Parts: sequence; structure tokens; C-alpha cells
Amino acid sequence: MDLNPHFTYEKFSPFADTFKKRVSKNTFFVLVRVVDELCLVELTEEILKLLMELVFRLVCSGELSLARVLRKNILEKVDQKKLLRCAHSDQPLAARGVAARPGTLHDFHSHEIAEQLTLLDAELFYKIEVCVEVPCKRKQLSAWTLLLTVPKESTPSPPQTGNTAGCSAICSVSTQIPEVLLWAKEQNEEKSPNLTQFTEHFNNMSYWVRSIIMLQEKAQDRERLLLKFIKIMKHLRKLNNFNSYLAILSALDSAPIRRLEWQRQTSEGLAEYCTLIDSSSSFRAYRAALSEVEPPCIPYLGLILQDLTFVHLGNPDYIDGKVNFSKRWQQFNILDSMRCFQQVHYDIRRNDDIINFFNDFSDHLAEEALWELSLKIKPRNITRRKTDREEKT
Repeated sequence: MDLNPHFTYEKFSPFADTFKKRVSKNTFFVLVRVVDELCLVELTEEILKLLMELVFRLVCSGELSLARVLRKNILEKVDQKKLLRCAHSDQPLAARGVAARPGTLHDFHSHEIAEQLTLLDAELFYKIEVCVEVPCKRKQLSAWTLLLTVPKESTPSPPQTGNTAGCSAICSVSTQIPEVLLWAKEQNEEKSPNLTQFTEHFNNMSYWVRSIIMLQEKAQDRERLLLKFIKIMKHLRKLNNFNSYLAILSALDSAPIRRLEWQRQTSEGLAEYCTLIDSSSSFRAYRAALSEVEPPCIPYLGLILQDLTFVHLGNPDYIDGKVNFSKRWQQFNILDSMRCFQQVHYDIRRNDDIINFFNDFSDHLAEEALWELSLKIKPRNITRRKTDREEKT
């Protein structure tokens, strides 16, 4: 990225020729877009200095509108970086006069953080369509009944269901199925908006956890945060919130974090939690844990979608021209368990201090930036050194 001040000043200085003016402005807005897409880690002091020098030269040359646009983008990036630093600082924000997002993660009790994570998860989870009612003549057909039908384009002729009651009514309406089932069929974000929002929330939370840990410069600070998240996971398990539990666990077990040096007991403690999402034997440990919980509960939606997709792809809609009731029954069982969890709600009071601290989990780094930080902390081909505690044992 060439930001040489002299070059940029000459590039955007006024031209008499209209074509050259248009070219210079187009080039300028390309630069503005590059700045807008800069990762916070990439916005170094050197780049920031060059950008501000460019703003100064634009002002001096009379290009006030261009200078204002670039300055606005730069300030937005600086504010984002400042908020990110504040979130990971050991000094409370209130001590620095910042009231928008008070405190740090260590300023809140682990069970309070777990409760607020559960509250946010629940608000999104209850919006996901699992059962849809559609009008049909004199009665309402539930989504469970509609599971007996498939979209018209899936077959050249209507299903032959023998003496099945209500078949004529079912075939007379257009098929409307829950967005969870639609996702298993099409993976269309527009047709599954609530599900998409829930999934994005999971991913943002996971990357937020990774970013908080990786942005700590000292090893003991990273270790302290990792242990904090393990405590939060314990409380999430008590709340039957498998969604946030697995979002945090996937962060702690991610490659950029896992490859760093940790105390042996920390690594062993984390390994115990990882057994819950062991993919061998079709997630047997997680399924067993889920079968024993009493609502309220927020399940891990990723496995539900995986199961629905396998059922859809592995079984035909019709067998010998008749509805495949075995496939519909499998789909019903998966959706019905999710519906049961949605019927029982949590009784958790909202804590705005913690919610504001989360900031929608928007302050997180991309995967590439996390890898860069991980390699900066521990370069490749560096053997792991034993800690003093491990050597004593």
C-alpha cells in the first residue's frame, strides 16, 4: 500500500483537465475504500501517520470535501481500535472517563456473564420458525402435517398416500415449511432469516472470545482470560445453554489459541470440556447430555441442521410413488425436540452493563489477523518450553 505523502499529494492535486480530475477522484475513493476495509490490526501508527498527512495536504490544496471524507473514515477506524483496546485493558473504562462500555470481563462475575449470554441466545432462539400454521379451508394445518408434502417441483405428480386422512386438504395448499427445514433443503439465507441471524451471533461470539484472548500481550493475561471463559462455560452448562457453551469452546480450541503455550492443568482442564463435542460416534456425548436436560435449554443448532440435512439427502421423498413416512417421521422428531425447548423460557433479568460490554460481539478480528497474532506470539518451529510449575511436577 503506497501512501508516500509526496506521491499522494501530486496524485490528488487539482488538474485543469476534466478527465484527469475524474481519474484522480476515482483513485482517491479507491483509497478510501481500502481504508474502510482495513483490519484493525493492519492500521499501524505508520499507516495512520501517512493517512493524516494526506488529509493535511488535501486541506492545503483546497480539496476540503475529499479531506473530510478520508478524515471521517480514519476517525471511525481509530475509534473502533480504541474501543477494542479498552475492552481488553485491565484498567476499568470508568477510570478513563468512558461510560459506553463499562468494565472489563474480569469486572463481572462468571455466572452473570453466562446469564446474559443465555438471555441474548434465547431472544434469537425463540424467533426461529419450527412450527408454521397456514390456513386451509376450515382448519389450520400445522407444520407437522405439512411435512407429509414436498414442493411441487420435487416431483412430476401429486403424492399417492392411499387412504391417509386429510390428503386432499394437504395437497390443495401450497407447501409452507419451517425455516429450519428449508435450510436443510436449500441453505438459503433469505428464506431463513432468523436462523441466519442466530448462526451469525454464534460465529461473532466465538471470534470475539478468540480476539479478546489473542490481543493480550502478556502470557499470564491470556491464561487468566482463558480460565475466566472456562468458568463461564461451567455456568452455561448449568443453564443448559449449549449454544454459547460450544461457541466459547470452539474459540478456546481454535488453532491460533491451541498452538500457544499454556499451563498443563489449563490444557488438561480444557480437554475435559472438549469431550462434549467429540465428533466420533456421531457426537454421542453431546446427544446423551442433551437427552437428560430439563427445559429451558438452548441446543447447539449446528448439529440439528446437520441431522436434518442428512435425513433430507439420505432419504427420498417418495417410495414407489407414495410419501416416505419414515423420512417425515425422522424430520418430525428432530423438529419436535427443538419445539419443546422453545416452549419453556428462561427467567433472567437483563444486565445492561454486561450487554453493553458485549457490544453485539462486533469488536473481533478476522481469522487471518488471529493467525498473524498467534505467529507473532509464538513463531513457527519454536519448541514448547515447560513452565516452572510443570517442571516441578
